[in-house]
Amino acid sequence: MSVLFWVSAFAIVYVYAVYPALVGVWARLADRRPRKRPFPPGRWPFISIVIAARNEAARLAARVANLLEQDYPGPREIIIVSDGSIDSPGAALGPLRDCVTLIELPPGGKPLALNAGALAARGDVLVFADARQRFASGALVELIANFSDPQVGAATGELLLDCETDAPSPSTVGDGVGLYWKYEKWLRRHESRVWSTLGATGAIYALRRSLWRPLPADTLVDDVLAPMRAVLAGSRIVFDERAVAFDCAAPDAAAEARRKTRTLAGNYQILAQEPRLLLPFANPVWLQYMSHKVGRLVVPWALVTLFLASAAAAPSHWFYAVALAAQAGFYGLAALGAWMDRQQARGPGVEMTTPIGARGAR
Repeated sequence: MSVLFWVSAFAIVYVYAVYPALVGVWARLADRRPRKRPFPPGRWPFISIVIAARNEAARLAARVANLLEQDYPGPREIIIVSDGSIDSPGAALGPLRDCVTLIELPPGGKPLALNAGALAARGDVLVFADARQRFASGALVELIANFSDPQVGAATGELLLDCETDAPSPSTVGDGVGLYWKYEKWLRRHESRVWSTLGATGAIYALRRSLWRPLPADTLVDDVLAPMRAVLAGSRIVFDERAVAFDCAAPDAAAEARRKTRTLAGNYQILAQEPRLLLPFANPVWLQYMSHKVGRLVVPWALVTLFLASAAAAPSHWFYAVALAAQAGFYGLAALGAWMDRQQARGPGVEMTTPIGARGAR
């Protein structure tokens, strides 16, 4: 059991501490930042901004206005793909209707909506965005300037959450989400300087249209699959912190748990969709992918193994008993925090007793 304990502990520490330290040093030594420079006047690429939306009519007019306000010096088009919306997206766009191409589809999911948008696009570069977020001034110029480097196949911007700023955030888990997101962006920034990040931020990223491949209908993490296909084709994905989009953190622990569960499931799924990612001779960022993405899949199992190994070895040595107690305390505090978050989400004035109508149900 001691062997299982130390192997599991090393796996966890490697993924969240050793690998980031390694990438930090590697990025400092290599520092392969893209040869980014503004395009000459009249040479900026034609871009197609693709937004897949379902029942987002209340946000569409403001979102399109935000995109039109971007001072992009080249030609552009905005394509909105309605995935089975029933809230009249065309009418909601009002006078901006003539500024966009609206494609209305029956419900089929975001991947099929993105496929339809990419198929209709005429631009040399596809820019993917969501209806909920907004771009900072200059975000499009900063994002697209990366494509002046021919090795760049995709570029992802920085998503800035409200909990990372001084603005008040309604999220009950904002502090934890903000801290983790800063850590994740630090990792992406340094992986980009080594060679390539391992995916993109779905709210703000761009991809050469020549590298787009239609997504399977059941794809869960389109913003990882599409860019990683570009990496497998020999291109880079770069992270540009000067191309900023704004968003809000998940409102509570339950919403954040759903998001992370979907991401975790999507990272399992992508291994079946693109098994070449597991082959060192096919994946140019194999070490990073195994350490960052596959390592995150291993960590939950390592945590379970660590706890069980600690419990089995605790009677034989005080160290394992202390390790077991520390883990039990950590999980207990996590459970308490989740319970408090649920109570807070209920709001004041909710009586925390058994409902009268449920007293007889045993």
